[in-house]
Amino acid sequence: MVGDPDDDIQTRRDGGSGHRAVPHTADVRIEAWGVSRERCLVEAALGMVECFADVTAVRPTSMERVRLAENSDEELLTALLDEVVFRLDVDGRVPVDLEADTTDGDLDVRLALAELGDVEVTGATPKGVSWHGLHIGPDSYGWSCAVTVDV
Repeated sequence: MVGDPDDDIQTRRDGGSGHRAVPHTADVRIEAWGVSRERCLVEAALGMVECFADVTAVRPTSMERVRLAENSDEELLTALLDEVVFRLDVDGRVPVDLEADTTDGDLDVRLALAELGDVEVTGATPKGVSWHGLHIGPDSYGWSCAVTVDV
């Protein structure tokens, strides 16, 4: 069955990346993985968006860049997810695609954004990121992370 942990492991062995939501009381728990730290971070952000919106049929209306200072991997993960929440709350826009690279020691993120009114909202919108149970780091297949998102 697609989405089984065994499928995810095989995907990771093959060099793939991805994300999934896992059951969590009252909030959303996201697990993400990628061959690099940057891809893992992108997958976590895409996983958070997928928990509240269907963006599959939406084209971006704008592109923005944000540079996040590299302090720790955990801080980068929370800063990136907080950036998604900020865009949603303040600008009424949601990322439909992301790319990330390390540049001069910082994380350079490109956000392809669509208006919230153009996407199908499928769940509760995120309000913040919890540090409780947050994890990001290298593993046997690349990088993985797990984070709880307050909704």
